[in-house]
Amino acid sequence: MRRRGFTLIELSIVMIIIGLIIGGVMKGKDLINSAEQKKIYNTWVKQWVVTANTYQDRTGCLIADGSDNGGTATGEDGHCDNVRLDNSVTVQNRLEAIGLDVPVSNLVTTGEGGAYNIKGKYATSATIAYFYWLNTGNGSRNTLYLVHLPTDVAIAFDKMTDGKIGSNSGDFRIYPSGDVWPNASTTNTVNATLEF
Repeated sequence: MRRRGFTLIELSIVMIIIGLIIGGVMKGKDLINSAEQKKIYNTWVKQWVVTANTYQDRTGCLIADGSDNGGTATGEDGHCDNVRLDNSVTVQNRLEAIGLDVPVSNLVTTGEGGAYNIKGKYATSATIAYFYWLNTGNGSRNTLYLVHLPTDVAIAFDKMTDGKIGSNSGDFRIYPSGDVWPNASTTNTVNATLEF
């Protein structure tokens, strides 16, 4: 009785097919993560900036600048009053009062739209948004300040905003300013600003 096994060629073809399947799965995972980051950027981060600019177009005032605009100070001075958007609804109430939609969040336990649970490769974090007057390394500016943003996602947002990666150039920056984005595998989250 003669036993027949697989030839080296047959085994090689099977190994190549397995390699292609694994490669496709890995690439597909990267594409899904990239699509999720773009979705968060467009529906939450960028939407807060668009909403702030639309508020200024409609009212002639800066959002979160003085109590009449959802801020904390009594008068307007052209600077955001450093309002945390996940535990205060003053900004959200002001936006709704003039007919603007508040950007949505995927967290239901916090203030409307002020925090977003963002998954990066090395960390998942509830990123908190503020309207803040900050020195971004480009002088003091009104910014959307994002706290506890996964580092790899921050780098992706920088590329989406500015067209290139640069931690201390363009509208999207690390805060406090730094020469380069840190290694995402060792520094899991960062704080960042987006000027508006």
